[in-house]
Amino acid sequence: MKTEFSPDQLKNPGIARSNEILRACVHCGFCTATCPTYQVLGDELDSPRGRIYLIKDMLENDRDPDAKTVKHIDRCLSCLACMTTCPSGVHYMHLVDHAREYIEQRYQRPLSDRMLRWVLSKILPYPTRFRLALLGAKIGRPFARLMPDARLRAMLEMAPKQVPPVSRNDDPQSFAPQGECRKRVALMTGCAQKALNTDINDATIRLLTRLGCEVVVAEGAGCCGALTHHMGKSGESHRTAAKNIKAWTREMDGAGLDAIVINTSGCGTTVKDYGHMFRNDQLAGDAARVSAISMDVSELLMQLNLPESADKKLTVAYHAACSLQHGQQIKTFPKDLLKRAGFTVVEPADSHLCCGSAGTYNLMQPEISKQLKVRKVKTLEAKLPEVIAAGNIGCMMQIGGATKVPIVHTVELLDWATGGPVPPAMTRAAPEVPILR
Repeated sequence: MKTEFSPDQLKNPGIARSNEILRACVHCGFCTATCPTYQVLGDELDSPRGRIYLIKDMLENDRDPDAKTVKHIDRCLSCLACMTTCPSGVHYMHLVDHAREYIEQRYQRPLSDRMLRWVLSKILPYPTRFRLALLGAKIGRPFARLMPDARLRAMLEMAPKQVPPVSRNDDPQSFAPQGECRKRVALMTGCAQKALNTDINDATIRLLTRLGCEVVVAEGAGCCGALTHHMGKSGESHRTAAKNIKAWTREMDGAGLDAIVINTSGCGTTVKDYGHMFRNDQLAGDAARVSAISMDVSELLMQLNLPESADKKLTVAYHAACSLQHGQQIKTFPKDLLKRAGFTVVEPADSHLCCGSAGTYNLMQPEISKQLKVRKVKTLEAKLPEVIAAGNIGCMMQIGGATKVPIVHTVELLDWATGGPVPPAMTRAAPEVPILR
C-alpha cells in the first residue's frame, strides 16, 4: 500500500511503525474471510482491510477522528484472526492499537461512552474493586431487563451467580516444588481472573509444583494493562505494565527466573508485546527481557513433559482463545496436553472464529458479541462434549453464561489428571456423575 506521510510525521515513532505496517498491506482481502465482524455485519469497513483504509486516511491527513471512523474501529474485536490469515505479514495489532490511542487523544466521545469506559478502566483491573462491583451487579441482575442501555444490561448479565472467595495463593509468596527443583517461574495471577475464578491460579500452582517448579508470585505484579491498552488509554496501561516489569526483573536479577508463566492468554499476548510497547521508554531493555521469557502455561507444560495418564473417558471440547491461537500463535499445545492426560479432545467448527468476549468488547459492543457467542456455543454443543476447556477467563465467562456444559480452564483438567481435585465447576454442574467424585 502506498503511503504519503511527511518526513515530520515519520519522526513520530507511532506513525513510523504504522507506516511500516500499512506499506506491507497488498489489498488482497484474505483477511475478510476470517474476520468475525465482517461475517456478522457484511460491511467492508468492518473488516481489517476496511479499517486499514480508515486508519490510513486518518493518520496520513493528521485529522481528528470522525464518528464513522471511530464506530468501525470500535467494532474491531482485536481477535487477530486477520494476522493468522494475512499472507503479507501485516501486523494489524500494532496498527489498530495505535489508532485507538490516537482516537482516545483526539476524539470527544459522547458522555455515556466516556463514563462507561472510565468505569471499566477504574474497576476491572483492580480485583478488590471488581469484587465489590460484582456483588452490586449480582443484586441488580434480576432487574437487567429493565435497563434502557444494552451495555448496562450486558454488565449485569455478566455477573456470576457466585463470587468466589479470595484465594490467598494470589498473595506475594513462593511455592516450593515437589521433589527436585527443575525450574523457578513467576506466575502472573492477573486482575479480573482473581475476582471471577480463583480455581485457575490454584490449579496452576498445584500442577507446576507437582511437576518440579518453584512458583513465585512476585511482589508488585498485577494487571498486565491489556484492558486499558485496548481502550487506547496508553498512559494507564503503561503504568500498570511498568509495575509488572519492575516486579519481575527484581526476581530475574535476584534468585533468577526461567519463565514468567501466564494462564490468561489475553494477558499473555500483551506481556509478550511489552518489548514493543516500551521500545522508546527507559524501561525498554527490561521490558524486552520480560517479553523474552514470558510464556503461556501450555508452553511451559510442554517443556516439563507432562506424564501420560489413564483414559478419563471424558470428551472435552477445546475452545481456542483468539489471543492464544492468533495473538501468540499457540495452536496445538493445549490439545496435545489434554490428549496426553487421557482426555478425548474434539474441536468445534470454525474454531478460528472469536466467541465475542475480547476483553471488554462484550460490555461495549453487546449486540455483536451476543451473535458471536450464540454461534460459538452452538458449534461447541454440536460436538456433545461433557466439558469445555479454554485458556482464557474472558472466553470462559462468555461461553459459560450461555451453556449448561461446564467450562473449565485447561490447567484445571491437567491438574486433575495428575493427582489434583476434580475442577469445582464440573462437580457443581454434575455432582451425580461417578467419574467426577
